[in-house]
Order: sequence, then C-alpha cells, then structure tokens
Amino acid sequence: MSRHHYEFRTKQKGLFIKLLITMAALLITAYILPGMYIDGLFAGFVAALILGLVNIIVKPIFIILTLPLTIMTLGLFLVVINGLMLWMSAAIVPGFFITGFWNAIFAAILLSIVTWFLNGLLD
Repeated sequence: MSRHHYEFRTKQKGLFIKLLITMAALLITAYILPGMYIDGLFAGFVAALILGLVNIIVKPIFIILTLPLTIMTLGLFLVVINGLMLWMSAAIVPGFFITGFWNAIFAAILLSIVTWFLNGLLD
C-alpha cells in the first residue's frame, strides 16, 4: 500500500470519527436541552453531516459579512453565528428540530461544550 493511500485512509477515519463525535454530541445536547429534538440515530447522523457541510460552506460567508460586528463584540457574535448554523441545519434535516432562536443559541453553546468533552475523552 502506498504512503499516499495510507494517509488518505487515515484522514478518512479521522473525518468519520469527527462525524460520530458530532452525532453523539448532538444526541446528548438534544437529551439535555428541552427545545431541541432529534428523532433517532439516523436523523442524528444526517444532522451531524449537514451541520458539518453548513459549517464548511455557509459559516465562513457569515463570518466575513459580520466581521465588524464580531470585532465590536470581541468575538462573542460567533456564538450567534454558531446558533444560526445549528438552526439552519435543523431546518434542513427531517427529524431534527430546534424550537426557536434562543434555544439554537443555547444548543450551540452546549453542543460546543459536549463536543469538547467528547474530544477530550478520545485524545
């Protein structure tokens, strides 16, 4: 097996593990937060996948467009952007619901904490 192929497979495993961590964090967050609901493992997996895509494609555009506001709030507006990305993902994925804007903000904060904790367990 070539070195390039080995590196590609290693990166693939890393992305899949990140996806599973995000799925687990979403399910834990939905369990804790009453305003967030995920209907099963498949919806959790799709939600994690869509959230990753939204964070890769849409989030940088939001960050650039709101840069002055982010600077004025010393970066705290990024929490709002994270909540909006989560809310947007919930609007796309069937079986994944967030009941309102503030629940999306709280879910984004809790999701960050749970993801950080799960990543810490695996390191």
